Amino acid sequence: MLSFSRLAFILAAINASSANLFGPIGTDRPAPAGGSIANDQPPNSFLQGFQPPYPTNGWWAAFAAAGDGSGTASGPFPYESTLTNTAFGFGVSTNRQFDGTSIKQPTQTDWTLGFAEHNGAAANRKAVSWDFMTLTLQYFTGASTMTSFLVPGSPYLTFTFASATPVFTSTQGLITSFGGQAVPNGGSVTQSGTEFLVVNSAGTYIIYSLSGSITFTATAANNAGTIKASSPFNGILRVVKLNDPSHQALLDQHAAVYPTGANVDYSFTDTQATLKFIWTVQGDANNLLMLTWPHHRLKLQNPNYPATNALNYLTTKGWMYPILGDTWNLLYDLPLIDWNAPRNPDSSCTSQIIQGLEFEIGKLSPSAPSVPGDFYSWGNAIAAQARLALIAEHMGRTDLISQVTSYLKASFANWFDPAQSLAAYETGWGGVINKAGYNNFWVDYGNSYYNDHHFHYGYFLSAAAVIAKYDNGWLNQYESQINWFLRDIVNPNPADPWFPVTRCRDWFHGHSWASGIANGAGSRDQESSGEAINGYYGALLWAKVIGDTDIANYARLLIATEQHAVQTYWHLYPSANPNDRDQPYPEADVRALITMGNVEDFQAGAWLYWGDEKIEIAAIQILPVTPVEEYLYDTDWVNNIITYAASELNDPSYDDAWKSVIYCAYANANPQQAAVLSSDLTSWGTGNTYTNQAYFVATRPNNGGPICSATNSNPFGNYTIKSASNNNYIVASSGSPNLVASGTSVSAAGVFTSSFAPNGGNLLLRSSNQYVTADNSGNFPLSAARATPSTWEVFIIRPKVGAASGVYSIKAASNGLYVTLAGDGTLINNGANEAASAGFTFTPA
Repeated sequence: MLSFSRLAFILAAINASSANLFGPIGTDRPAPAGGSIANDQPPNSFLQGFQPPYPTNGWWAAFAAAGDGSGTASGPFPYESTLTNTAFGFGVSTNRQFDGTSIKQPTQTDWTLGFAEHNGAAANRKAVSWDFMTLTLQYFTGASTMTSFLVPGSPYLTFTFASATPVFTSTQGLITSFGGQAVPNGGSVTQSGTEFLVVNSAGTYIIYSLSGSITFTATAANNAGTIKASSPFNGILRVVKLNDPSHQALLDQHAAVYPTGANVDYSFTDTQATLKFIWTVQGDANNLLMLTWPHHRLKLQNPNYPATNALNYLTTKGWMYPILGDTWNLLYDLPLIDWNAPRNPDSSCTSQIIQGLEFEIGKLSPSAPSVPGDFYSWGNAIAAQARLALIAEHMGRTDLISQVTSYLKASFANWFDPAQSLAAYETGWGGVINKAGYNNFWVDYGNSYYNDHHFHYGYFLSAAAVIAKYDNGWLNQYESQINWFLRDIVNPNPADPWFPVTRCRDWFHGHSWASGIANGAGSRDQESSGEAINGYYGALLWAKVIGDTDIANYARLLIATEQHAVQTYWHLYPSANPNDRDQPYPEADVRALITMGNVEDFQAGAWLYWGDEKIEIAAIQILPVTPVEEYLYDTDWVNNIITYAASELNDPSYDDAWKSVIYCAYANANPQQAAVLSSDLTSWGTGNTYTNQAYFVATRPNNGGPICSATNSNPFGNYTIKSASNNNYIVASSGSPNLVASGTSVSAAGVFTSSFAPNGGNLLLRSSNQYVTADNSGNFPLSAARATPSTWEVFIIRPKVGAASGVYSIKAASNGLYVTLAGDGTLINNGANEAASAGFTFTPA
């Protein structure tokens, strides 16, 4: 016998098929090596009568989250809403603030609406149904019900009552007017009709009855007030915030037509996709009044727009303006880039990229692969390493690919090992999680509570796709297991009984939310917009290797829509017209922030939960650097970022890992200068590599001559080294390993082999076969004292600014400081800048 929820899945799939949705990727039960487990924050009774999978990251997650479900839901905009035990609360923020870092409109509840017969039990409220964007909920007691169709973008809230006496309660002070009649404090007003204007301190709302005349009594007392119907009601009430008296004409005209749900549809050509929103409507569909955000209006085709001054609401995403009709067609240009850049690297950079490939791939040992710990850290590192194989293919070095894939396969083997138990299928909500965190939110950034899944699994899918691209046997063996991660974040169809539809995507908002169900859910947010895009890029690559054209197109649509939303709401442009219809941030001071760090439902700002450096705020909107992000890094924004973060970019104490991705983005505007800036880096973090940096910069559109310069690399070979200031040779030995400029003849000089390391090199004292190392404190001499090179053994050797030809400065990667000479000629890495560095000449030996 079919359960109610499984039947709902089947019916949803039937409805979806009529809307041309792609079919499910799979329907097999996930069986990760870690088995099944339920996290410790299961849904509350709001989802009674259903069974998983449930939406975890959508706008109404707060209603279903563990606890009492009283968190504020992120919609349906222009409203935000809450549930009490007896009533539905709603309001439109009237307090727009800018604190120098964030633009915010704090949530507020203006009214609650319930019915007198409700018994007060929290269990007597529930979800009735949901779809791609909307939720239908119901309060009930006995035969009395209040059902609401919560539709993002509707200026009205719609409620259907059955044998229930409606009761509005003001949560913003006294009711001062009802139906045009003043309500005295401590008094009441009774009116009958089909339309009522009501005023409290939040402003004016209109109540419409679509089911004939209704009688209400409005009472004002105790700094609050109620509006109660005279008897049980059977019919439809609609409620709308009236921001301006001039808006009433349009609202009155369209109040009788209301939406009850929504379908999402899409169609594709080779280069474009049309995303279609189809609202389910009661009444004349052509007269359905809805509201649009800037990202909608920039893509809508042939819209029917009333005048913007006929109705509008200001939100954190800018002005919502009216539109008529039940069908929206939004046209997007699709990304045409997949594995590698769409152009060959500039020939001036070829040797640099090849050197990087040989060096970094040479460090990957299949016998000592990385072992996954937290999903995120392992994922961004393994995806960066996987890109080396793709770059090797583009550079014609296919001989290097097998070492990369052997390493990747050895690392991925941990996911399929029951002894590791890394991933498990979470049964409370429905999804693949980090098993170690099922009862601890702080493990892996809340992955087990559905935070950041698209961030994490995009990395997994990218790396797995690289293995599968070159090893069909591995693909055949593990396709189903990798598909579980794919289904977790891009399942397109409710007919998959194990995963919700496109978990993180909010179709109406136009982008994804990273926040899941932890701690009552509540506000939706997303910081790392770049990693959101990468989630769908990973899905694209995996779809290509499994030959699923539908999912590849779906992933391309997700990439295109996510990138469009990021450029609309995360990227800020000070020179933009503040009065432009589609400008989300009219305030000049907000746009001067250059980039948002976090976009939430009620605020957006240049800040992060975990850091306040400008380079962090900017970089998290850029990384990971992959070919498809070429579309994201628009020239105006990246030029502004370089100016915005200049003080930190020029300060050697700030982490090069953040700088590296900023320079990659900047290469879209100025590849030659980006190459110069990149040549000074000593670290690329776990999610980027020297080779990927060089490759991305080298493959930018270029009309300005060679991108790379020979002066941006160390001299390589066997050399004696001489101080340009005291004219002495550098000496060192196994007995005296410290480097000192004290040799007065070439016969006394040490001979050093200068070999490649990313953006620098190693110096090996040939007489002792020891590498020169530089302590990161800068308090000790350089010393030929390491058998194998690592970070402290890397030096950046470049022509010294202002010195004679052939004179070089030496910078230690260990601390980013320059090598100077002490009074006795000892070499010490303590120079604060290039001007403080000593000069050295290198003579072939």
